[in-house]
Amino acid sequence: MDIASVPIRLARPTRDLEAARRFWVEGLGLDVLWESGADAEGGHALLMVGASGARWHLELVHDPDAHAASRPSPEDLLVLYLGVEIEPEVVERLVTCGGTRVASPNPYWQRWGVTVEDPDGYRLVLSHRSWE
Repeated sequence: MDIASVPIRLARPTRDLEAARRFWVEGLGLDVLWESGADAEGGHALLMVGASGARWHLELVHDPDAHAASRPSPEDLLVLYLGVEIEPEVVERLVTCGGTRVASPNPYWQRWGVTVEDPDGYRLVLSHRSWE
């Protein structure tokens, strides 16, 4: 098994699919890869977003009670290593589309990126470092 080449799906609950769509698609610029209504198998509406051709995507599952069941911690992060300075317009667009810029409690992310909470409280770190 070549674990290095397997696709990754990160699944998260969302209380509001439209708010999630605004943040991830309009705000960050990800593509809608798939979506279904509550009539889909499993009975949950969902939205899959990602970059076309990437080997990962984010699956957002509508669960209006998710927030009451558990809250994301400040360490529930999705980190994108962009390798370039983060343009202020990107952060402004994420905030306009429902995000909240927050300070990271981790000095590493405070130094090497910009942290924005999505409408459900999960944190996105846009790092200006590169992975390699």
